Amino acid sequence: MKFTLQRKTELALRAVRLLATRGDTMQGPALADAVGTTPNYLTQVMSPLIDAGWVGSGRGPTGGYRLVEPAHHITMLTLIETVEGSLPTDKCVLEDGPCSDLVPCALHDSWQQVQQAVLTELKQIPVLPSGRSGEM
Repeated sequence: MKFTLQRKTELALRAVRLLATRGDTMQGPALADAVGTTPNYLTQVMSPLIDAGWVGSGRGPTGGYRLVEPAHHITMLTLIETVEGSLPTDKCVLEDGPCSDLVPCALHDSWQQVQQAVLTELKQIPVLPSGRSGEM
């Protein structure tokens, strides 16, 4: 069984948490350094967050990135799906390929229950729970 997320998702989570705890605008190079990436890659990381309306950005000496949606309103599932797209629920846990109700593998029913439980849990977890600091 393999459940992996992209590095971009980790960086997006770090950026959202940092912006939430700072509460102000952060220049791109400083944010990139703080989350552990390059300014060029940070642009790719932040793009889906901007498109989702969670992060605002501005250019110039007073520009940078700022969180416009409270972090505790953003769930882990919405962050993951915003960065990576919908999580696949038809991928077989035993073989490299799809798994369906029509041609199920031996673990199909059990794996469907596990996936549903994971999705339900991720929907309930905010990226930054209220009252927490944004440690990375």
